[in-house]
Amino acid sequence: MFAKLSSLGTRGLDGFVVTVEADISGGLPQFAIVGLPDSAVKEATDRVRSALKNLGYTFPVSRITVNLAPADVRKTGPVYDLPVLLGLLAASEQLPVPPPDHAFIGELSLDGKVRSVRGVLPMALACLGQGIRHLFLPRENAAEAAAVEGLSVYPVDDAAQVAAHLKGEALITPAGTFEGGEAQSSTLPDFADVHGQPEARRALEVAAVGGHNVLLVGPPGAGKSMLAKRIPGILPPMSQAERIETSKIYSVAGLLKTDGAEGPLLSARPFRAPHHTLSAPALVGGSANLRPGEVSLAHGGVLFLDELPEFRREALEALRQPLEDATVTVSRVAGSVTYPCNFMLVAAMNPCPCGYFGHPARECRCQLPAIDRYLQKVSGPLLDRIDMHVDVQPVAYEEISARQGGEGSAAIRKRVLEARAFMEARAKDGTPNGMLAGDRLRADCDLTPAAEGMLEKAFEKLGLSARAYDRVLRATRSIADLAGEKRVEVQHVSEAVQYRNLERKYWYTR
Repeated sequence: MFAKLSSLGTRGLDGFVVTVEADISGGLPQFAIVGLPDSAVKEATDRVRSALKNLGYTFPVSRITVNLAPADVRKTGPVYDLPVLLGLLAASEQLPVPPPDHAFIGELSLDGKVRSVRGVLPMALACLGQGIRHLFLPRENAAEAAAVEGLSVYPVDDAAQVAAHLKGEALITPAGTFEGGEAQSSTLPDFADVHGQPEARRALEVAAVGGHNVLLVGPPGAGKSMLAKRIPGILPPMSQAERIETSKIYSVAGLLKTDGAEGPLLSARPFRAPHHTLSAPALVGGSANLRPGEVSLAHGGVLFLDELPEFRREALEALRQPLEDATVTVSRVAGSVTYPCNFMLVAAMNPCPCGYFGHPARECRCQLPAIDRYLQKVSGPLLDRIDMHVDVQPVAYEEISARQGGEGSAAIRKRVLEARAFMEARAKDGTPNGMLAGDRLRADCDLTPAAEGMLEKAFEKLGLSARAYDRVLRATRSIADLAGEKRVEVQHVSEAVQYRNLERKYWYTR
């Protein structure tokens, strides 16, 4: 007796259809799952056996072979428990064989309950291209899958409920679609809480316009972390394409929450702030299951690295390629996958181990060799890939004791949106200034002769690399967009060059 039905799997951010083939034949009793399964898939034999008996069905005492096709692609996780159980019931003629446009996913408990799984969104998106129109899955994942238009999603509590539906005894009501909106910016930290720091606030506004990478350098307590945590409140809202792509990453990582008021898809730009003890694979992605790392979880949002020199050297150096390409390829024995990682890097650090090197009022007690060793933990190539270096100075007593803080995030965000609209009118494909390159960068950054002359002098005096030159050009374009200017003027170049002076102040002065 033979039966087959459809299930789904994920590889990276892509879903694919898995055909579950169940065969019951004569011979000594045996239950085998083939088709390149991992340990979690192989353990389905015990879960399915117990679930069948506890649901009141007869477990076939025969030679049972379940094949997961295509057999050359590794199958991971407990997502195939439910379709394997249904395949056995169909092969033993205790259930009708499901139609070919039906697919099933879900982990089973020993009593037949269906538990949630990871990666549902890319699986649901893969259904439409493969002729699958009806998806049965755990109730906890229903809202996530229901975000895909044109797919009928059936929330399931236990395997008996699916069996009753297939028999026509008690039909499951499909889940309705959920139209989520933009996350409320009022719940995000506000720049109005920040006292003083006009230069740093201005730099972060420019960075938000073009999606530029920023390094904040200053003594302890100057407000570096406070400033960084308020950046999401001034960034533009996510487009629908960005929401889907970022939500797919979180779905694969098992971090997508579908019970929020904004709906099953992410609506707020991610803000990731990993601890400095994380490893390079945790940062860029890896592990045996090829899971996305922090750089991919920050896709479309902000990756905040506080106390930058305290991170492991190999982790920081692993950032070089993702910062350049906005993608990261994770290769392990299990295979190779590519994840998007177009994020805005915001890093913060002290200028020395004690934190007071260059402080206007407090004396630094560090020896020069100690300062050098501390600063050299951040390599020159990594500094080169950070567009803007911002000096965050201590806040004066008059500013910190004032009753009111600075300008609020709403007003700053309004200017950022206006500058983005100005930028998008020029760049029809919506490429942000921080991603401009090659001829496109030169064409969009139309410098006046005076601005060209100033940039040439700065290039020679500061000893900028070709990469740093491009970074300065991108910053000038964002500054000009904020001013509503089509051409890059002298004042725009002057401000952008100031954001490259910290290398001379701290790194290359001795």
